[in-house]
Amino acid sequence: MQSPEASTATNPTQIHLALAAFADEVVGTLARLFAYVGALVLFAILGLAALGQLPNLRDDDPALKPSWSVADRSPQGFALNRLDSSEKTASYAILRHPEGGRRDVMRWASEADKPIAELMAELEIYREGGEFDVARPATLDLAARMGLGTAARLEQAGLIDTKFGPVALFQPTGTTEGARACLGYLKRSEEPALQISGFSCQGDSLPARRAAIACTLNRLTLLTSGNEPKLAELFAHAELKRRPCAPPGSSDWLLGAANAQLRGAL
Repeated sequence: MQSPEASTATNPTQIHLALAAFADEVVGTLARLFAYVGALVLFAILGLAALGQLPNLRDDDPALKPSWSVADRSPQGFALNRLDSSEKTASYAILRHPEGGRRDVMRWASEADKPIAELMAELEIYREGGEFDVARPATLDLAARMGLGTAARLEQAGLIDTKFGPVALFQPTGTTEGARACLGYLKRSEEPALQISGFSCQGDSLPARRAAIACTLNRLTLLTSGNEPKLAELFAHAELKRRPCAPPGSSDWLLGAANAQLRGAL
């Protein structure tokens, strides 16, 4: 039979062991809990970091960027006054961008009796939206539309006078005098945010192509402003300055000899 002294000595030892075991269990449970919570926090941080990178990935991948789409149901916004009733109607396309931009594009091809129809002229009215990149030179897109490729460079080829004011002309860099090259043009408006651009391959000489472009822009009219009062105001003021189309080869330079200073690569 165990003595009372031995029983008294055994009980504190057992209690200490039980408390130690309980403390170890609590510490272990807390350690596992902290590890679990820490893992959740780590996954949350990684998830937020990944979500934060998604916009950058979307910007870097052209396939993920919002793109232009054909708007078949949008009403035609612009037209050209015909010189005569036999003039052929150009093809007309409307493109819209999810960020608000709109492009009205008119194109003229070569005569139908030729073996292969060639794009002879184009006129685009671009109403800028949130997609407009102010850092991107507009001449890059113009060169591509002229069939020269995005790597091609354009140089200024003077100015013409139109009802919209001075319009800058462009030609492929290195074009020799008398060469039959297409002539591009570009006119920007800050208010409203508008860009009128295009090119013409019509005419056998540079003066003829300048006259063709000036005539095209002077004949451009607004059909509907789409609830844009600034756009309607721009065309209303332009109509007050409209002049008849000049005969090919006539003098349409704005600055005369000063135009020679405008030539250069862009």
